[in-house]
Amino acid sequence: MSAKTKLVVFQMKELIYTGIFIALGILLILLFIFMFLPKEKNEPSAVDSASPYVAGVYTSSIVLHNQALEVEVVVDTDHINSVRLVNLNETVTTMYPLFEPVLENINEQLISGQSIDTVTYPAESQYTSQVLIESIRLALKKAEVPSY
Repeated sequence: MSAKTKLVVFQMKELIYTGIFIALGILLILLFIFMFLPKEKNEPSAVDSASPYVAGVYTSSIVLHNQALEVEVVVDTDHINSVRLVNLNETVTTMYPLFEPVLENINEQLISGQSIDTVTYPAESQYTSQVLIESIRLALKKAEVPSY
């Protein structure tokens, strides 16, 4: 048998380029793996799932004879802090004198921790109370934690 020795000559420049490309390929594969693997849900979220609201100030509008009246609801993550009327002018106060006392009554009940569904109101201010409660519900709907 004839054994011929074969010499293979590599240039150093080719070896360096090949090594760099292999390293970049491995790095790219690792990057794709880390990007597309599903993440575990052990991370604490910005909003606690047990809290019903996102803390903030939320408003809803009531239009009474071309007069816009804003109901402002301030909430923490777990309860309502206050409810008040914004943009209340003399015309609305004169035409609808029950709005302020009824809202104060509702505000006291909500601050004490009562649910919006269990708020009580006197029979003589039933319709005013229902308008205000519905407006508060709309503002609280904006404050709810979004479910994904």
